[in-house]
Amino acid sequence: MAIAKHINFKGYVQGVGFRFTANSVAKRYELTGFVRNKDDGGVEMLVQGDPQDIDDCIEDLKETFTVRDLEIEEVPVNTSYDNFRITF
Repeated sequence: MAIAKHINFKGYVQGVGFRFTANSVAKRYELTGFVRNKDDGGVEMLVQGDPQDIDDCIEDLKETFTVRDLEIEEVPVNTSYDNFRITF
């Protein structure tokens, strides 16, 4: 059963290729949703898919980048997302 998580990454996550890597990792796990920079210097991500794949995606990003803080909230699945993309 698919779930959705809204994630806010804080730390050294802008200007280092985070969004492009997140896009690649999410697609590797066949997740849907989006990733985008926030005005506060963080990165926002909405991921939908298998719960274990979402957790693995998050762990991959934490291992690759300097994530100082992470806020994760489970949210309702939005069926309008059919792929994963970078938004601006």
